[in-house]
Amino acid sequence: MNNEFYVGWGTLALINAGLAQGKNRTGLNWFLLSLSLLLGPLATLFLVLSAKR
Repeated sequence: MNNEFYVGWGTLALINAGLAQGKNRTGLNWFLLSLSLLLGPLATLFLVLSAKR
């Protein structure tokens, strides 16, 4: 796979961690969850649509 793919996926995981912390959720857990290939975009969608705790 291309290096750009890994950079993009890592960036998405960092964005998800930031979103999670902004909504009072555990950033590290969401970062690790976002690194999986199938759950990264789904985690982003969930975080964007979820309410702040």
